[in-house]
Amino acid sequence: MDSNTIVSWPRMSENIEGFALSPKKSEEVHVLAVDDSLVDRKVIERLLKVLACKVTAVDSGLRALQLLGLLDEQKIPSETNGFVGLKVDLIITDYCMPGMTGYELLKKIKESSTFKETPVVIMSSENVLPHIDRCLEEGAEDFIVKPVKLSDVKRLKDYMTTKEAKVEGQDREGILKRKLLDTSEMSSSSPPSISSSSSPSVIHSPIRRLKMTSTD
Repeated sequence: MDSNTIVSWPRMSENIEGFALSPKKSEEVHVLAVDDSLVDRKVIERLLKVLACKVTAVDSGLRALQLLGLLDEQKIPSETNGFVGLKVDLIITDYCMPGMTGYELLKKIKESSTFKETPVVIMSSENVLPHIDRCLEEGAEDFIVKPVKLSDVKRLKDYMTTKEAKVEGQDREGILKRKLLDTSEMSSSSPPSISSSSSPSVIHSPIRRLKMTSTD
């Protein structure tokens, strides 16, 4: 091969089956993964990192509630427990776990005023229709049958995008309401119009006085 020949190697694609590898929003997306199986936690963590997500993995529902500050027996504020100002964009949990099932964790989250709008996805190695139905009725976004695949993770991205759009819509609605309220207050506090009775009479106008003097 000629030493002056330039060899061009194909560049690695920045997307894998529609998943951007750019860490543009890696700091903005945080997923809490809950599973008592270490192997399953590693699998879901690896798949979520394809989406450039920040992942916090815990081994039980009780540990998840502790991080979220939702344990009933806790007497200290949630801000001082677990992560300070914890921001979670999505929670994915196994259904069958010792101590607290994924369904029980789901109910606790949906009863919370802080995290009730956070999307929750249930995973299970058993495709049991009653389990699926009860979780969806309780507010779960999806029910994934293990093993979790890359196509499943793509749906998780859609749920996080939907949540962000919903929050932005609520913010815009709040701003619009405030603007309408301010406009209404300004209208009600505007100065009263000048009554026609207070306007000077025609006889007192300079032009009228001038004509009357000339006539005299």
